[in-house]
Amino acid sequence: MVIKHLSLTGFRNYSRLELDLSAGTTIIYGDNAQGKTNLLESIYYLATTRSPYSDSDQQIINWELNAPEEPIVVSRLVVIVEYQNESQKGSGVDTKTIELRLIQERRNGSTTFRREAVIDRKKVRLMDLLGHLRVVLFLPSDLELITGNPSARRRYMDITLCQTDSIYCQTLSGYNKILDQRNAALKSVAETGRGREVINILSERLAQKAAEIFAKRAGFLSSLAKITAEVHYAQLTSSKEMSTLNYLPRFTPKTNGRGNQGQPTEMLENAEWLLSNKDDRNLIAKRFEEILQLTLERDIGAGNTGVGPHRDDWHFLVNGRSLAKFGSRGQQRTAMLALKIAEIQRIHQETGETPVLLLDEVASELDGKRRQLLLLQISRSGQALVTTTDLEFFPDSFLEKCTTLHVKNGYIASSAT
Repeated sequence: MVIKHLSLTGFRNYSRLELDLSAGTTIIYGDNAQGKTNLLESIYYLATTRSPYSDSDQQIINWELNAPEEPIVVSRLVVIVEYQNESQKGSGVDTKTIELRLIQERRNGSTTFRREAVIDRKKVRLMDLLGHLRVVLFLPSDLELITGNPSARRRYMDITLCQTDSIYCQTLSGYNKILDQRNAALKSVAETGRGREVINILSERLAQKAAEIFAKRAGFLSSLAKITAEVHYAQLTSSKEMSTLNYLPRFTPKTNGRGNQGQPTEMLENAEWLLSNKDDRNLIAKRFEEILQLTLERDIGAGNTGVGPHRDDWHFLVNGRSLAKFGSRGQQRTAMLALKIAEIQRIHQETGETPVLLLDEVASELDGKRRQLLLLQISRSGQALVTTTDLEFFPDSFLEKCTTLHVKNGYIASSAT
């Protein structure tokens, strides 16, 4: 797939942008705070319906448009995506127009915000936008996936899976709704002593959704771990370091037992069990529902559900040691580069399409060897958009094959290299 055109209205520092894009690599350069990152953010937002930089969608509306006296503010993001038409044996292409509208209204002193998704001029559900544009995003802050909180790692799993599996995305949405209902019921029982029968009904429904999520995550991380290990060992460390990517499902309550890798042995055993039984959703659901019953009194006391996919995690090991605790900064960068390359390959395996690559100031963070491998991966991609403050990070032989765009104060102009 290739993005042929990007249109932005009232997005970040872009009041209005109409930009044609081509296949291959586009280098977007300019000083800091000019709009390079905002451009990549808009494409990522259209692909995933989430911003990698902001937790609030209102923050991405152009601040000049978002004046207090304006009753209605509309921000529009549109891409035209071109797909190879396999039914015509490569002789034709299909195109699709994908649009997101961010609408803020002020009435009687109150402010409301909503999002609208549109595909080929037809309104659809927000989740129906997923999968029409697939991207892989490289950020310097990706190291936080290794060193940061489990919530970031769960978010990574969910966004990556949702780009290739619409059923997973729908299941996850349903799970979160039932989880909220169960947590509310737990608090009600704690306060009134009544309503346990409601919890039992919700626990059964939650287990059905959880089984699908557990199974999909186990399969996803298993396939990703295999590709990551191959890239890490053969391409990045000259066959000197072995990486291991472990799924740590919160399928059972926390235990104190830890193996020689410093991780809870029961979580590792649960991951193996889930992987071996991933095709039997009923078995997984039944076992998890039993766990929910065993932990019910604890959940009532805490007012929340202590086990389930919303507590999952995954960890990196290098040569059997925790990368987060014992890995150097260079080892962590190497592992993340291997993970991102594996993500590209997995999406291609699942869909037959190469995702659009988005790289935000990544080249400056890598040493020569890692940068060379990254540039090789970029050159093999169907389309890549790369931001930088300095073109000197790239060799002339690479730049000669790229389109370069200069960004200044939310305006873009072509530039000769």
